Amino acid sequence: MDKSPILASDWSALLTLLPSDLEATAASTGALRRKREVKDAATLLRLAFVYGYCNLSLRGTAAWASAAQVVEFSDVALLKRLKGSADWLALLLTQQLAARIEAWPELQARGGRVRLIDATSISRPGSTGTDWRIHLGFDLRTLSIDQVVLSGAETGESLSHFALQADDIVVADGGYAYRSEIWRVVQAHAQIITRLNWQCVPLCDAQGQRLDILQAVRGLGAEEVLDLPVWTLADPKRGIPALPGRLIAKRKSPEQVEAARQRLRRRAQKKGKQIDPRTWESAGYIFLFTTLDAESWSATAVLALYRFRWQIEMAFKRMKSILVLDEMAAKDARLCRTFLLAKLLAALLVEELARRAGAVFPPCGQRNPAPTVSVAAMASAG
Repeated sequence: MDKSPILASDWSALLTLLPSDLEATAASTGALRRKREVKDAATLLRLAFVYGYCNLSLRGTAAWASAAQVVEFSDVALLKRLKGSADWLALLLTQQLAARIEAWPELQARGGRVRLIDATSISRPGSTGTDWRIHLGFDLRTLSIDQVVLSGAETGESLSHFALQADDIVVADGGYAYRSEIWRVVQAHAQIITRLNWQCVPLCDAQGQRLDILQAVRGLGAEEVLDLPVWTLADPKRGIPALPGRLIAKRKSPEQVEAARQRLRRRAQKKGKQIDPRTWESAGYIFLFTTLDAESWSATAVLALYRFRWQIEMAFKRMKSILVLDEMAAKDARLCRTFLLAKLLAALLVEELARRAGAVFPPCGQRNPAPTVSVAAMASAG
């Protein structure tokens, strides 16, 4: 993707999407202390975008700045400026997200958000493991990112990174399927749909008997859907009570089963381990746990809503492919943070530009088409 327009004529348009107090926030976070080579906050931000968003090296960014007559200094001086800009970029990212939430007041009238939650890992050049982790919240109703948290590799996936609101519907994959995570959502007076495997969340049936979920689904037909009232097993040591919910399960298609089992084979071969027979069997089903009530949300609607998780996968794909998010150009920890935050801020601005374009040129002649129709329809289904 050619990102060169941001280096020239598009820069003034991009600035209109950002807060007007750039100078004050740059000064308060220590990003712009002495105005020698870099005279103002807009110039510093432009350099951060050229380095991060446009994926130039430090030397390449300094050369571009000189050729474009933006600023004349060395790559060493640029390094110092960018390393000191991370907190400022984080503040701008937060402000951009806050403005986005305020711009959609009708969401509150519709009874909360549908939030798709996920995380992705980022590695530095030459690294064989995870160095950073990006935790992303995606609002399905507005089709936009509503929260971003950047953490080190030592911080795992958890809903504790996200600001949950009452009436939120949290949709998460199996990495969040723990009693502590479900309890966190319940305490926030929100609801959850999360993927399960056969062992991650111990469940009991309505009579209080421990439930074997594989046994519960073995009689399912190809098109049947299991919708079973269940309770999570209490965890007194961690202060987590038994929580009511529903186990929803369905057989996968033969193609989906084969793909899942191929992944199991590759993982087992890589780790030199045998596949547990129960894991092999569970690859033939999709298991969901939800706290949504059956009167408002049928099992079919819950399954349909969970399938919308591809939206957040697409958000990560856009950032990794279009914004080249996973091509970390820096090794210094502070510079890595600046690089990633510049990418993420750019991702929000690209979304905002697309939203504004959609408002001017809406599909099918409609202005501001509401992305909530399909979700509302699912909610009333069944």
